[in-house]
Amino acid sequence: MLWVKAFHIVFVASWFAGLFYLPRIFVNLAMVAPGSAAERDRLLLMARKLLRFTTLLAVPALALGLWLWWGYGIGRGPGNGWMHAKLAMVVLVIGYHHACAVLLRKLAAGSSQRSHTWFRWFNEVPVVLLLIIVVLVVVKPF
Repeated sequence: MLWVKAFHIVFVASWFAGLFYLPRIFVNLAMVAPGSAAERDRLLLMARKLLRFTTLLAVPALALGLWLWWGYGIGRGPGNGWMHAKLAMVVLVIGYHHACAVLLRKLAAGSSQRSHTWFRWFNEVPVVLLLIIVVLVVVKPF
């Protein structure tokens, strides 16, 4: 079980690293001057590759988490309300990941109306989610 837990932590940390950086690329895309096609294309390429890689990291992170929950029973039974809250946060992280993919498509199509300031705030969401998840897992407040 410790091997599964260790790899789960590594993949989760890697997944979040991608979720921390991808919106930062969106900030830069929102700031590209009109007519800077080469810069825009380079940033779009970086964002697409990072989204693809981040998605590949999310799959084992989620699979290993499910293995710990279903296979080893971590978080099951009475007194494990923290797990329900954590799973709700994981659903929000998956939603955030999906939102990044949607935003990237809009940025690529040139249909995004979001400002670089909005993307800066959007970039803070995974930090808050990770903080809540870590507190739930470590402290197990309920």
